[in-house]
Amino acid sequence: MDGVVVLTRRLLRFGRAPDYNCSVEFVRSPFLVQEWETPDNNGTKKETLRLDLVERSCDKYKDADVLVFNTGHWWTHEKTSEGKGYYQEGSHVYGKMNVTEAFRKAMTTWARWIESNINPMKTHVFFRGYSVSHFSGGAWYSGGKCDSDAQPITNEEELSPVFPPIPDMLEEVLKGMKQPVFYLNITRMTDFRRDAHPSVYRQPNMTEEEKQEFIRHQDCSHWCLPGVPDTWNEIMFSQLLLRHKQKQLH
Repeated sequence: MDGVVVLTRRLLRFGRAPDYNCSVEFVRSPFLVQEWETPDNNGTKKETLRLDLVERSCDKYKDADVLVFNTGHWWTHEKTSEGKGYYQEGSHVYGKMNVTEAFRKAMTTWARWIESNINPMKTHVFFRGYSVSHFSGGAWYSGGKCDSDAQPITNEEELSPVFPPIPDMLEEVLKGMKQPVFYLNITRMTDFRRDAHPSVYRQPNMTEEEKQEFIRHQDCSHWCLPGVPDTWNEIMFSQLLLRHKQKQLH
């Protein structure tokens, strides 16, 4: 891969594989809708989230052959100012809104953009679903840990009895779309893999101070290790092969 790193806030990475006439872009957009600033009563600017506007760079990739979207982990009360004066539609800033309702509105905005801008005969759209976190003894911001989990869950009775409402809301929006979107449903699959998070092992050659910091703030939500993401890629690749064969038949 002949790769070039672009140091901007939105477009984080751009890679090219000339032998395959392929380029890959990674765009950072945790909510898929626009992070915004609006004046408050004192005339100073405050951060809001525009539930009615898709992310600014969408027009740059609407002609891509394959699009893969994902959002979910940032849709929490902690990441969204507890929904107080944070969500905005048009010029209206909601005084209080539940994060689930805000997520539904944002996903509906995204779905409308897909149906208005994406040609399904050219572009294959994937949506990678919600992946499960495995913090025990606290949340990500309060000392939650997973460094003692060295094996996958094998007993289904140990799986999460209840998921956040985000996956159900996502499925509801996707089912209501007229345009086909391949839903890469990884929620239950990732629930088994409590052992597959970086945990405290997030960089090599750590100093003792860094080790202690990573023990206090463990990563039990990302999947930056071989295995789990490879499975997602294999599922996506099989779907792309199937689409290619279907096109050949027609």
